[in-house]
Amino acid sequence: MVYLDYLNRIIPAYILKENSQLNFWHEEPEVNPDSFKGGIDEYYMTFFEKAGYRGPFDGNGIPLLDYKGKIGLQHNPIAIAQYGIGNFNLYKQKCKKDYLDKALKAADWLKDNLKKNKFGLGVWNHNFDWEYRSVLKAPWYSALSQGQGISLLVRVYVETGKSEYAKTASAAFKSLLVEIGEGGVLFIDENNNRWLEEYISNPPTHILNGFIWALWGVYDYFLLTKEKSAARLWDECLKTLKNNLEKFDIEYWSLYDLSAVKMKNIASLFYHKLHIVQMDVLYRLSGIGVFKEYNNKWKVYLNSTFNKSRAYCSKAIFKLRYF
Repeated sequence: MVYLDYLNRIIPAYILKENSQLNFWHEEPEVNPDSFKGGIDEYYMTFFEKAGYRGPFDGNGIPLLDYKGKIGLQHNPIAIAQYGIGNFNLYKQKCKKDYLDKALKAADWLKDNLKKNKFGLGVWNHNFDWEYRSVLKAPWYSALSQGQGISLLVRVYVETGKSEYAKTASAAFKSLLVEIGEGGVLFIDENNNRWLEEYISNPPTHILNGFIWALWGVYDYFLLTKEKSAARLWDECLKTLKNNLEKFDIEYWSLYDLSAVKMKNIASLFYHKLHIVQMDVLYRLSGIGVFKEYNNKWKVYLNSTFNKSRAYCSKAIFKLRYF
């Protein structure tokens, strides 16, 4: 039954190309070169296509994503944060208030919808079930939404000076410091590596793009507050990436995650391109050479038609086997 629900969602989106959540997610990943001036300013990726999302929206102008099937139209806190970030970037570049207004609407939604979980930590819930390794039952939360929500809120706070945005960012940040078993989104493995988990699953799968985007939220929070806990988490997570990036490299492509299944979970073309951009940004933010190394290596893989075809086939087989 779960598999049939999954097919009812993906066939309209992937095969029939109907308007769906994919219209929001899969823009071409792009570094924002204007974001590395120091301090809190524009975000590290442009998100311009996401800023121009054509809907649907709710009555307050907040994006809704159409997941098709039983899930249907939903607020997704990650999408709302990215929509706000993209519009904030456009506001900084074009100085048009309409863009700031959209960013503020997204920030206000985040401010109003940070809810305490049963452990008393502030999280942005996803109020729909989602198929991953197993079904994530609503309400579920994610390091990715925590990090990207923070990235929008700190920018809006700096722009407006309104303390409620900083307070919400501070409340959301706490979940990034707390292990999963205690209600947070942090996993510490047997080698003392610290991972920020996009999906809370057992065993954890260490989704690469979600970890990195969440980590940029840690960096942004440190820029705002100079808190030692944020600086320490940033350094520890960078160390985790340095120590484990080779596990995401299969000598012709990158992996989406480190799922504990027999077949490796190859990144789609979109996520491989995203990984390349994320390596670029990490290198610019940290100066650590291994990120530049993998940025270059994964660009070489991308330029091979054979590698693309091989990755596409592997991803298709993985989807058929595990979803």
